[in-house]
Amino acid sequence: MTKNEQILEYIRSIAIGTKISVRQIATDMGVSEGTAYKAIKDAELLQLVSTMPRVGTIRVEKIEKKGIQKLTFAEVLHIVEGTVLGGHEGIYKTFNKFVIGAMAIDEIKRYLSDGDMLIVGNRDDAHKLALDKDCAVLITGGFSCRDEIKRIANEKKLPIISTSHDTFSVTSILNRDIHERLIRKEILMAEDIMPKDLYYIEGTQSVGDLKKKIRDTGHSRFPVVDSNRQVIGIVTPRDIAEAKDHDLIKNLMTQEPIIISKDTPVAYISHVMIWEGIEMIPLVEGKRLVGVITRQDVIRGLKYIRSQPHLGETFEDTLLHHFKIEETEKGIRLVGDITPMMLNELGIASAGVLVMLMSAAGSFAIKKEKQLDSVIDSFMIYFIRPLQMENTIEIYAEIINVGRKFYKVDIFVKHQKEIVSKAMMSAKILKK
Repeated sequence: MTKNEQILEYIRSIAIGTKISVRQIATDMGVSEGTAYKAIKDAELLQLVSTMPRVGTIRVEKIEKKGIQKLTFAEVLHIVEGTVLGGHEGIYKTFNKFVIGAMAIDEIKRYLSDGDMLIVGNRDDAHKLALDKDCAVLITGGFSCRDEIKRIANEKKLPIISTSHDTFSVTSILNRDIHERLIRKEILMAEDIMPKDLYYIEGTQSVGDLKKKIRDTGHSRFPVVDSNRQVIGIVTPRDIAEAKDHDLIKNLMTQEPIIISKDTPVAYISHVMIWEGIEMIPLVEGKRLVGVITRQDVIRGLKYIRSQPHLGETFEDTLLHHFKIEETEKGIRLVGDITPMMLNELGIASAGVLVMLMSAAGSFAIKKEKQLDSVIDSFMIYFIRPLQMENTIEIYAEIINVGRKFYKVDIFVKHQKEIVSKAMMSAKILKK
């Protein structure tokens, strides 16, 4: 284990909320301040620590994706572009819900519970009530608070944040951000499908060692690592087809393989596997191997995504809600109206929106035919004619050519039985 990795492990062992410094880490670990500084910066990238003006570097708890709908006070501070007036030490705590203090003080009391955040203007009585109920305060309108409130906030480690935005703007900003987080929450990442068992082989091992590992594990492809478990290559049965048992893996492996991190979306991984024609990708943290993703893992992950309820919607989801999907003998038909959200600044249907709908129809047609996921390889638009708001359109996607790995789809848009747009899509299939 390298010095950097030892320091990262030490930082992980430090209690949440503890303040750390370069000098302290250098002293505790017996390393130079330069080495300690680099390790702390790496820890920031891994979300093990966070640095904030007037607070310093704090050991924080990484907020897992599954609970991303819960915000920390620090995230609220960033979202509303605020400043911390008091309670700095509690800035990285998570909280339960927002309460808007646009009511009498007795009514506010009914809605507050431990761990909430009160959004209110320059109302000293509401600030005091929130702290008494163990709640943080977000003061809108750019107002401050009394010194007594700041003192109580510091004692209780409950942040008092001030923002120049008004209450309505703050609520809108926070609602938008939470909606985006819900969408991100639904995006399956590499770490969500990564198998627990980790198999690899070192470059200094032999072909004989690899053959034994293949027999013992049932796997045929392995990442190749050095003595620090950093990925240096990939080895497959094809690489050792003509090799002798005493030959070293590092002399036969494929060097500089594609690698991914834990926060790489599964959909992106599937695209890479299709484009590059690969079956397995090493997953690293920093440069150190922490997992392996196979094509089978990706396919299982994509099936899981489709089976889950959706809490947030993408723009494409919103568009497709306005269209009815029907199966035809040759493919798929989408039927719907041009809505205001689909218009450009000239008041006609946006070309980008039409392309998005046409590509979605093409993907639906392939899915209907093959029941497999596909990745667009090329999309050629022949023409697009202007469409107005409330025009009813029909989008047809018909498969015209099927290969072993490719599908070609003819796509055209009709309005009042006239073709107003036409395109050709080519897609690659993700097979097991």
